[in-house]
Amino acid sequence: MARKIIISGGGTGGHIFPAVSIANEIKRREPDADILFVGAEGGMELTVVPRYNYPIRSVWISGIQRQLTLKNISRNLLFPLKLGTSLYQATKIVNEFKPEAVVGVGGFASGPVGKVATSKDIPLFLCEQNAYPGLVNRWLASQASKILLGNEDAAKYFDKDKIVVTGNPIRSFELPDRESAAAKMGIDPDKPTLLSLGGSLGALTLNEALKGSLDQILNAEDVQLVWQCGKRYYDALKPEIPEHPRVKLMPFIEDMAAAYASADLIVSRAGGSTISELIALSKPSILVPSPNVAEDHQTKNALSLTTKGAALLVKDVDARTQLVPEALNVLGDQDRLAELTRGIRDMEKHDAAKEIVDQIFDFLG
Repeated sequence: MARKIIISGGGTGGHIFPAVSIANEIKRREPDADILFVGAEGGMELTVVPRYNYPIRSVWISGIQRQLTLKNISRNLLFPLKLGTSLYQATKIVNEFKPEAVVGVGGFASGPVGKVATSKDIPLFLCEQNAYPGLVNRWLASQASKILLGNEDAAKYFDKDKIVVTGNPIRSFELPDRESAAAKMGIDPDKPTLLSLGGSLGALTLNEALKGSLDQILNAEDVQLVWQCGKRYYDALKPEIPEHPRVKLMPFIEDMAAAYASADLIVSRAGGSTISELIALSKPSILVPSPNVAEDHQTKNALSLTTKGAALLVKDVDARTQLVPEALNVLGDQDRLAELTRGIRDMEKHDAAKEIVDQIFDFLG
């Protein structure tokens, strides 16, 4: 009989793309497996997942807003109604699909589905991407069959008998050689290259730091900048950034393999998926954790690298004055750059999607 598995969660690419990688690994091993995704109404997973040819259903759920504005207070007042409705919807989905297991990848949709699954003695596998676990995973942890960690620093928050460090599934990259990568990016392969990643939506702090210190980059000998500013910032930034052969401003980088392969140093936020990609590709970085995430988990992600000499950290509040000077110092100091590269190269590597599916299949038998 073909396996039937629900994968629930979403909300951000950091939850969605690992979920797709897990589904792909299940289908690679068992092409007849029946996989159903469950996301949140209005979530980006409802548009992303179908592109990978997986069906998805939704439940009416959203997170609790921690900042107490009038708008957030009104949203929070709806939470009990949403939770009750989502539990009803999740029950209907589970009863109809009859999965033999549920995989929760984080995000609020995984809460009601996971809760319903465990109430019916259906094995629940939780994937935690960050160094500090999210609220939903902490809520479900005591009922989970296995908890699969992307970051070993999260282990102290869970029952040690349930945890396995598997790493986070990442996008598949086959890095080209540096010359080919530079040609694809339209840059010089012989010049030191700084790559800025603010995610597909961009990061205001990184953009303001680079814009405010662009003259320092242009005055630095030979340094070139590949700058993914985010689609929502591109139109406003484009007229303000002078055309220059050593600056490549783009809203979104389609060819991430070429971008990574051509980069000597990366400046980035510190989401779980980004951290996992940096580790897998052994790329040195300066991380600027977002202060606008739940329980400051990006700072904990960044610290899981910086305490091992595998990255540098600049606080968001300091980024506008310190990020570019620090990046130029590292690019100009080959010993320091090599030390960071050794640090990230020595981090433990995982074949995460394979290890996660190994754990699920071993448990299910």
